[in-house]
Amino acid sequence: MIRPATMAEKLIARAAGLASVTPGQIVTANVDLAFAHDSSGPRRWAPHLEKLGVGLWDPARVAIVTDHYVPATDADSAAILKTTRDFAREYEVEKFFDMIGICHLVLPENGLMRPGEFVAGGDSHSPTGGAFGAYVAGYGATDMVGIVATGKTWIRVPETIRIELDGKLPRGVVAKDVMLKLCREVGLDNAFCAFEFGGRAVEAMTMQERMVLSNMTAELGGEAGLIAPDDTTFEFLRDRGKPVLDEAKSLGFAPDSDARYLQRKRFDMAAMVPQVAAPHSPDNTDNVESFSSVRVDQAYVGACVGAKLSDLQMVAKVLKGRKVANHVRLLVAPASQDVMRKASADGTIQTLVDAGAKIMPTGCGACAGMGAGILSDGDVCISSTNRNFQGRMGHSGASVYLGSPYTTAASAVVGRIADPRDLMEMT
Repeated sequence: MIRPATMAEKLIARAAGLASVTPGQIVTANVDLAFAHDSSGPRRWAPHLEKLGVGLWDPARVAIVTDHYVPATDADSAAILKTTRDFAREYEVEKFFDMIGICHLVLPENGLMRPGEFVAGGDSHSPTGGAFGAYVAGYGATDMVGIVATGKTWIRVPETIRIELDGKLPRGVVAKDVMLKLCREVGLDNAFCAFEFGGRAVEAMTMQERMVLSNMTAELGGEAGLIAPDDTTFEFLRDRGKPVLDEAKSLGFAPDSDARYLQRKRFDMAAMVPQVAAPHSPDNTDNVESFSSVRVDQAYVGACVGAKLSDLQMVAKVLKGRKVANHVRLLVAPASQDVMRKASADGTIQTLVDAGAKIMPTGCGACAGMGAGILSDGDVCISSTNRNFQGRMGHSGASVYLGSPYTTAASAVVGRIADPRDLMEMT
């Protein structure tokens, strides 16, 4: 008899060709897709592949995205991008996306995160893809070399922590607030665990909001952040010309009702208020009102977690008819060209510009301490990004606070960290 299984156990069993697996078991998984970006991929893979005398196990199942060093700001970053482009051409990588956005958004935009699949990514925020009912985890460069050469990887089946989000999110509270609260309540020390998100609040979320939950599983220290596929998932993929051929089978990757978890935690979303994380950790979180005296120099809307189309629309909702405070720099780096195109078409970009926002190139940018928008000593920044580690966005003497796109926009207008609900109520 097959034991009841979590999502992680079902997905890993499928990848390993086994009827079932149990936590702690070590298995060999077949990889459906391997991906990396310009920082973690070709420049680190090429020397090893050359020494081994091998190529990619299946170029059609490898994706490469340039997003960290774009656009090139110096000769070194230009050289890294050239290495990436040369590699993609030499190894005949079909899924090469050059300067069109951040990998964790570009791949879903192209329908490459799919229910039931096992995906290996060369970045810590690879779990983003788990929002689509796939097992997606991040791997270091050495592991990724073995994966792209063989199409396989070993994995220790993780324990699963189940997060139930009950009720309805109040106005002005979004998935980013939820994850900041979870960083505080659940903690960041959850290595070798998968997270599974469910409950009515999750079911009501768009794919873009679900991706926030999976993305910031990395901040919780988890291996993967999984959400069961449903009609919302299938519709997203159909809209991108990548329909799921067997939706009934995909629904089978949902967890069993009597699955065994390391922990089960429930949170009442009706009681949620906007959250802010103070320097220098995402778990240094409290209600937004606790930071109302913090004056900000810069507000940054960017990164894979905080500059999707819905994020920019949140910012526009707060900014419409208002101006950014004179002493604040509001920088907006759309997460992809597709986001930029759609935000331009629906008037979102115009609203941002009219309010005083500066539109930056797509890419990881200041979130990763690269390109334009990095901070100087003493700067205070409120950011929609996922991490606020000391020195990550520039000088180690800068202070970075994390908030939702709503909170980031409100703070840009007020000039200090502000509760977005105050401005939304006046709209």
